[in-house]
Amino acid sequence: MGLSYSVINRRMSGRDQDQDPSEPHDILQSASVGEEPDLPSIVAYLIRSGQIRFISQDTGNSDDSDASSDNEFTPCTKPPPAIETQPNVKALKESDIYSSIMQSSGRWTNKLWTKQYKSITIPNFIAQRELGMKSQQQFTHGDMCVLNSKFLPNRLRKIVNYHHKKAFCGIYSEDGNVFLSACQDQNIRVYNTSNEEFKLIKSIRARDVGWSVLDTAFSPDGRYAAYSSWSDCIHLCSIYGDHDVHEALHFDPGDHSFCIFSLMFSSDNKEILGGANDGNLYVYDLESNKRTLKIDAHDDDVNTVRFADESSQILYSGGDDGLCKVWDRRTLREERPVPVGTLAGHCDGITYIDSKGDARFFVSNSKDQTLKLWDIRCFSDQTGIEETKKVVSSQRWDYRWQQVPRRMAKKRDLKGDSSVMTYRGHCILHTLIRCKFSPEASTGQRYVYTGCATGSVVVYDILSGKIVRKLEGHSSCVRDVSWHPYKNTIISTSWDGTLGMSDFCDYNAQDMEPDEEEVTILSRDSPRFATKRQRIKRTRETAFPGLYD
Repeated sequence: MGLSYSVINRRMSGRDQDQDPSEPHDILQSASVGEEPDLPSIVAYLIRSGQIRFISQDTGNSDDSDASSDNEFTPCTKPPPAIETQPNVKALKESDIYSSIMQSSGRWTNKLWTKQYKSITIPNFIAQRELGMKSQQQFTHGDMCVLNSKFLPNRLRKIVNYHHKKAFCGIYSEDGNVFLSACQDQNIRVYNTSNEEFKLIKSIRARDVGWSVLDTAFSPDGRYAAYSSWSDCIHLCSIYGDHDVHEALHFDPGDHSFCIFSLMFSSDNKEILGGANDGNLYVYDLESNKRTLKIDAHDDDVNTVRFADESSQILYSGGDDGLCKVWDRRTLREERPVPVGTLAGHCDGITYIDSKGDARFFVSNSKDQTLKLWDIRCFSDQTGIEETKKVVSSQRWDYRWQQVPRRMAKKRDLKGDSSVMTYRGHCILHTLIRCKFSPEASTGQRYVYTGCATGSVVVYDILSGKIVRKLEGHSSCVRDVSWHPYKNTIISTSWDGTLGMSDFCDYNAQDMEPDEEEVTILSRDSPRFATKRQRIKRTRETAFPGLYD
């Protein structure tokens, strides 16, 4: 007895996170073959599977009580996640990321100019350049990001259907010419996305898959991909070439049930970093073909790992203990692992981390229904770390099958929270939902975007904290999201068994074209036709002010 809820989960034959809680459990089978049953683990399993449930006797109706019944849950779709209308941006504006994003996204250089004009359009940009108001008489990268912001994805279309098999992973390659997806049917599919195509070019049958492929990663050169599942090894396979490579890379974790939840290649293509369900970080050396490092990193499952920048020396990790940790490979020792620092502020486990790529800032998604922005130069003190551990250890709900507790919906500032910004308005349930920075090339990393358990893709403006797009269309949880590195296209990977493509659609331009039926029926002298002509003119004048004067 005395085990924490998360530790009991880990003892449940390794079943956690993205594994289906409704499948037969090994620990229940052990009792039928004469082994000694683990009563606490069996009870925990029955509670989590919904076969037994405790009913609270508390009839209090205090809204301020943080100890409200865990049996009171609000569905993730009815009502939808609460959207924060006035996010607190005080700490963000005091951070240097504010000026950095303003500069990279073009909002700083165009700040005075945008006050003069109500809307920024291509004709106005051209006129400004010709009048000598643009430096070097050309569009800067910031100018292009400002224009691109006018064409953010605003519609979601399903483009691939896996016939009710849950899709788990979907990522673009660095050049955007290849898209890789992994589905519960144990197939990894490679699509050609160059020349405005989305064409299947290769299907790889995954090996040694226990529940599903849980993570995938491209090698830096784009020639190989690695994938992980509930297995003692990850697999490396080739993307191109006549000779197919499909090798198992063994991590040798021990006798316990093992899974790598998150993996990533180093920038020099020599190592693979992995985070596992045993609380350890693993580093596999591809040149020596063996595991070279095993770090006891977290008190619970390590759900996500990331390299901070292209040097591959600084590592980020996040786990079910609610903490984000920063590691330096140059000082890391397996026998005595000490992180450079720890960042605390989430009230529940971390599901995903994405780095801005500058070895300073990263974002994290959490089961506490928030997304946070962090600065690794502002580590948490011991008070904040202990407060996070205390709050996380008190959680008694299972996000895989239960709905979000009512107390989670309350805005709460944790003592010692060192995050720069907190974003609210999406829902984290069922699986390790991912969040990422938007691309540098097309947006200047102006946005962070995330999947949502309501079947949506949610895009936040980093500096205002507000939702600028909520792309709906999936009927189940969106687990993974990937923004094309150079185009305004987002691919969403959903548990409804589909891939969705979100892009920009100019609905006004579509309305400017008369319906085919109207063209054949109405003459140019018809009052209805004249009304439509006037509407077209108004639309054009709104889109291109001053051009038709």
